[in-house]
Amino acid sequence: MSGARQLSREFGTGPLSRAAALVHTLLVVELLLLATTLPALLPLALLDRDASNLPLVAVCLVPVGPALSAALYALRHQRLDLTDLRPSAVFWRGYRANLAGVLRIWVPALLWLTVIAVSLAHRAAAGVPPWWTALLVLVAAGVLLGTANALVIVTLFHFRTRDVLRLAAHFLARAPGVAVGTAVLLLAAAGVTAVGSDAVLALLGSVLALALLRIAEPMIISIRKEFTA
Repeated sequence: MSGARQLSREFGTGPLSRAAALVHTLLVVELLLLATTLPALLPLALLDRDASNLPLVAVCLVPVGPALSAALYALRHQRLDLTDLRPSAVFWRGYRANLAGVLRIWVPALLWLTVIAVSLAHRAAAGVPPWWTALLVLVAAGVLLGTANALVIVTLFHFRTRDVLRLAAHFLARAPGVAVGTAVLLLAAAGVTAVGSDAVLALLGSVLALALLRIAEPMIISIRKEFTA
């Protein structure tokens, strides 16, 4: 009996089983990501690539924030025991728990990026000088990187929204490796969209979420050590 119990404990915890558990979790999370974002992303695919549609693009992207947060939560809390996998339940738990907090960060970020994108799209007609264009690009980059940090923080920790934003901005300077890694990830995502399509990027959502978690690990460790009891 003791041998059977030992075999039961070992099954599902070996390297191959852990790899299989990760693949299973990624697939389930990907399906849930698609389920929670597809109704809003389908209209996005029908919009013309015109600057006048930028506000509609922002509206279509609103559901992406909570869904990505839920994916981060599910992947962070994944069980690597093949006999005890519940990625779907963990995804929905994270979605419900973090919905309000994520929207308080995600929606203002989309508004800022939309204003910047519209300004850049009409820079010639408005006579915007080159230095102002460069400044807007830098601000947009900062908003993107700060939002990525904030999304990870609000998903994994319980802070007030203003504290989440402060920590996100703080770690842009304190953890430049995280910022550079996130920038590379965003550029890769943009490249996938340019070479392939929005659909290809959507199909890689869970992989991108896992990559963001891995990149943000130094920030996560620092916050847990220094800002939580």
